[in-house]
Amino acid sequence: MSETVTTPVTVRPSTAAPPVLGGLGLFTVLLAAALPLVDFFIVNVALPAIGTDLAAGEAVLELVVAGYGVAYAVLLVLGGRLGDLFGRRRLFLGGMAAFGLTSLACGLAPGAWGLVAARIAQGASAAAMLPQVLATIQATTAGPRRARAMSLYGATAGLSMVAGQILGGVLVAADVAGTGWRAVFLVNVPVVLAGLVLAVRYVPETRAPRPEAVDGPGTVLLALSLLMLLAPLTEGRAAGWPLWTWLSLGAFPFVAGAFWAVERRADRAGRTPLVPPSLLATPSLRRGLVLIVPFSVGFSGFMFVIALALQRGAGLGPVPAGLALAPMAVVFLFTSLAGPRLIARHGSRVVTAGSVVQGVGVLLIVLAVRQDWPHLGVGSLLPGAAVAGAGQALQLPNLMRIVMSEVPPARAGVGSGVMVTTQQSALALGVATLGTLFLALVPHVGMRDALVIALLVQLAGVALTGLLSLRLPRDIR
Repeated sequence: MSETVTTPVTVRPSTAAPPVLGGLGLFTVLLAAALPLVDFFIVNVALPAIGTDLAAGEAVLELVVAGYGVAYAVLLVLGGRLGDLFGRRRLFLGGMAAFGLTSLACGLAPGAWGLVAARIAQGASAAAMLPQVLATIQATTAGPRRARAMSLYGATAGLSMVAGQILGGVLVAADVAGTGWRAVFLVNVPVVLAGLVLAVRYVPETRAPRPEAVDGPGTVLLALSLLMLLAPLTEGRAAGWPLWTWLSLGAFPFVAGAFWAVERRADRAGRTPLVPPSLLATPSLRRGLVLIVPFSVGFSGFMFVIALALQRGAGLGPVPAGLALAPMAVVFLFTSLAGPRLIARHGSRVVTAGSVVQGVGVLLIVLAVRQDWPHLGVGSLLPGAAVAGAGQALQLPNLMRIVMSEVPPARAGVGSGVMVTTQQSALALGVATLGTLFLALVPHVGMRDALVIALLVQLAGVALTGLLSLRLPRDIR
C-alpha cells in the first residue's frame, strides 16, 4: 500500500504593499482641501451684493458666514472618525459629491433663509470630505514624501484663504451670465465634477486597521460645546445680545468640561473617544494646536474686517477690494515652497521667524491705513500685505506639518479631525471676535480707527504665536 506524503503548508503573512498616493492623487486631495477654505472666505466680498439682492439684514448675512463655519467645525472630528470606520476614499467621494450639490443649492437659493440652510448643509458636507485629505496623506506617504505632502497641504490651506477672497471679488464683479453673487457658489460645481473623476481613479482607499465605533456621547457634547461658544459670539452683536447669548456663553465651560470628562473616561477604559486625551499627550500635536488658535483667529478676523473696511469705508468695488490682497497671496505661495528646506535646516524656529515677519507686515498695514485712509488700494497696502504674506507662509504650512508629524497612521483620521476642527473653530472665532469688535467700534471712533484697533489686536495675537512657538520641539520629522 502506498503512502501519501503530505507536505506541510506554511502560511505567510500578507506582504501586500501599502497604498501609495501618487502625484495626481495628491493633486486631487489638495484640490478638495482648498474648496472648503475658499468657500469660507469667498463670501466676504459678496455679502453686500447678497444683502441687496435678497433683502437680507445684517443678522441673516452673518448667519450665511457663521452657519457654514459652525456646521463645519462641529462635524469635522466625526467626519474623521467615519472615514476611519467606513473607508476614507468612500467618505471623501461622498463628501465631495455632497459639497457640489449643496454649492448648487446655495447658488440657486431663492431667498436669504434658503441660502442660510444651504450653507449649513454645505458646511456639513465639507466636514465629511476634508478630514479624509490629511488622513489619506498620513496613511499613504512616509519620510520625505510625507513631509513634502504636508508642506503642500499647509501651503494650499493658507493660499486658499487669501485666494478665496480675491476670487469672490472677481466673480461678483464679472456677473457671469447674469448670476452676480451666485457665481461664488456655482463655480464649485465644475470643480467638484473634475475632482470626483480624478478621485475615482487616483485616490486609494485606506481605513484604520482597527476602527472604533462612533463616540456618540463625545460627538454630542463636542457639538454642544462648539455651538454654545460660536453661536452667541457670531450672532450676539447683530441680535442685540439677548439673554440666550449670555446663557449659552455661561453654559459653555460646563459642557466643555463634561465633554473632556467623558473623553478621558473612555480613553482610560481602552476605547477610542472622539478626541483622545492620550493623543493630545504628544508634545508636537498639543503645542502645535495651541499655536493654530491665535494664528487662525487673527487671520480670519483680518480677512473679514479688511473686506468690510475696503468696501464700506474706502469705497472700493469687489474686484479692487479682493485684488488689494493679491500681493499677500503671491508672496505666500512662493515663500511656502521654501518651507521644507527651511524646516530641514532650522527646525521649528522657522515658525518663530514667521511670526516676527508677519508682525512687521501688520504694522506696515497699520501705517498705511493711518496715512492713506480712505484712499487705500493695492499700492498702499502692497508692502504690508506682501511682508505679512511671507510671515504667514513661514507659519501655517509648517505648523500643520508639526501637528501631524508624530501622529501614527492608525490614528490619522482622528488626528486630522482634531487639527482641522481646531483650525476651523478658530477661524469662526476670529470672524466673531475681531469682526464684532470692529463693527462695534465703527459708530464710536469711525471706520479708520476701528480698523487700526482691530489690526493692533491681531498684532497682539501674532506676538502670542511667536512666544508660544518657542515651546515647539526644535527638530521636526
